[in-house]
Amino acid sequence: MSEWWNNLMVGFPLLAKGGPVMLFLVFCSALVVAIFLERIWALLIRADKIVGNNFYNEFQELIRKNQLEKADFLCEHNKTSLARVLKAGLKHINDSFELIKEALEEAGKREVNRLSRYLALLATLANVSLLLGLLGTVTGMIRLFGVISAQGPGNPGALAGGIAEALLTTAGGLVIAIPTRLIHHYFSARVNQLAGVLEERSSEFLSESKKYQLRQSRGDKE
Repeated sequence: MSEWWNNLMVGFPLLAKGGPVMLFLVFCSALVVAIFLERIWALLIRADKIVGNNFYNEFQELIRKNQLEKADFLCEHNKTSLARVLKAGLKHINDSFELIKEALEEAGKREVNRLSRYLALLATLANVSLLLGLLGTVTGMIRLFGVISAQGPGNPGALAGGIAEALLTTAGGLVIAIPTRLIHHYFSARVNQLAGVLEERSSEFLSESKKYQLRQSRGDKE
C-alpha cells in the first residue's frame, strides 16, 4: 500500500476503511455541494435577475406609450432573463402574431436551459453515487472472501476490514444520493416556477403587441 494511502488512513480512518471507492464518493459530494451553492445563488438569492419585476413594470409602460426604441434600449441594458425574452419578441412587434409568439418561445427555451444548468449533472451524481456505493459493496465482499480464502474464517478481526468497506461505501452512496435527489427535485420545481413567470409575462407582451398594432392601424401616436 502506497505511502499516501497510509497517511490517509492515519488522518481519516473512517474514510480509509471504506477503501478507494470512498475517494470517488467524496469527490461526488464535493461537486453536489458546489452545485447546490451555485444554484442557491442563481435561482433564489438573485431571482430578480431572472424575472426583473422593476424592469417589467417600466417595460410595460414604454410599450403602452408606443416608445419602442426606449423599450429596446431598456432590454439591451437589462441583464435579466425576462429582458432577453422580451427583446426577442420586441424585434418582431410589427410582424404577425405567430412570428412574435415563435420568437418569444425560442428565447424562452434558451433561458429555461440556462436556468436548468447543472441540474442534469445533479441527477447524474445521484445515480453515480448509488452505483459507487454498490461497487464498494462488491469490492468489500471480494476483499472479505480473499481474507477467508487466505486465513480461513476463524479470524474476525481480519474479516472486519472487508465488511466495513462494504457497509461504509453503501452508506456513503446513500447519504450522498438521497439529498442529491431531493436537491434536484427542489431546483427543478424552482426552474418550472420561474419558467412559468417568463411564460406568463411573454403572454402579456403578446397581448400588448396586439394592442400596439391596433393603435398603429388607427394612427395613434400616444
